[in-house]
Amino acid sequence: MAVQVAETLRERQERVAAGGELADLWRRLRRNRAAIVGVVIVVVFVLLAVLAPALVPFSPIHGDLNDRLQPPSVTHWLGTDELGRDLLSRILFGARISLEIQLVSVVLALIVGVALGSVGGYLGGYVDNVIMRCMDVLLAFPTIFLALAIIAALGTGLYNLMLAAGIASVPQFARIVRASILSLKEREFVEAARALGGGSNRIMFRHLLPNCLAPIIVQSTLRMATVLLTASGLSFLGLGVQPPTPEWGAMLSNARSYLIVAPHVATIPGLAIMVVVVGFNLFGDGLRDTLDPRLRQ
Repeated sequence: MAVQVAETLRERQERVAAGGELADLWRRLRRNRAAIVGVVIVVVFVLLAVLAPALVPFSPIHGDLNDRLQPPSVTHWLGTDELGRDLLSRILFGARISLEIQLVSVVLALIVGVALGSVGGYLGGYVDNVIMRCMDVLLAFPTIFLALAIIAALGTGLYNLMLAAGIASVPQFARIVRASILSLKEREFVEAARALGGGSNRIMFRHLLPNCLAPIIVQSTLRMATVLLTASGLSFLGLGVQPPTPEWGAMLSNARSYLIVAPHVATIPGLAIMVVVVGFNLFGDGLRDTLDPRLRQ
């Protein structure tokens, strides 16, 4: 009974401490104006993506050829494209597709990268060498070229695009987690856990991985921007999301022929990509500065 009470009290203290840490994190993050701008952009982007079906005024797929290449107006706030489709509707649904690609790709890369980095860093030796040499091979190729090679092997399409962007992002997570595990596994609290009879699984999931969360969170945020650029680039080349699905890179590709007569058709999706990428980068940089213990005051 006494042991159960002690465990309950300890869990309650941990929850209180976690709440205090989150409040402290938010206070430090608010001091960084660039990070707040990034947070606002990311929040607006996510809300628009989630609420897109309720916000779109027209169908993002079907259009009226009589209204093709119309400039922004009261009826069509952002104008229409070469097939008379409402650009605002396509931008909103494009945000939904982009967010889906980002989440699936980053989560895939996070799961695989964290697993490989944890195993390599904790076990060391031959296992670590094999894993890291494989990661070095992947890192030898720029992200877009690696994703191109994967798409060439798997074929085009939304799901293959997610898989390609996810695999191309695995090495970054693996190396960051491995470096964190190597620096942590010889610390005193890990030695104490071993001395108390803690097994490898308990040490890994109870002591090592929780202390790797800060760099993992920062890397996840930054990779959201990289994945968006990679997905948009592949779709621009015709190797990603296929028409008529509204995707910002594909929209930009289709608008190339109309830059002179209707520049808004290319400018609007290009600006959308730029703003969201900048937002995630600002947010990621702010999180990195906020979570860095050397910068805490």
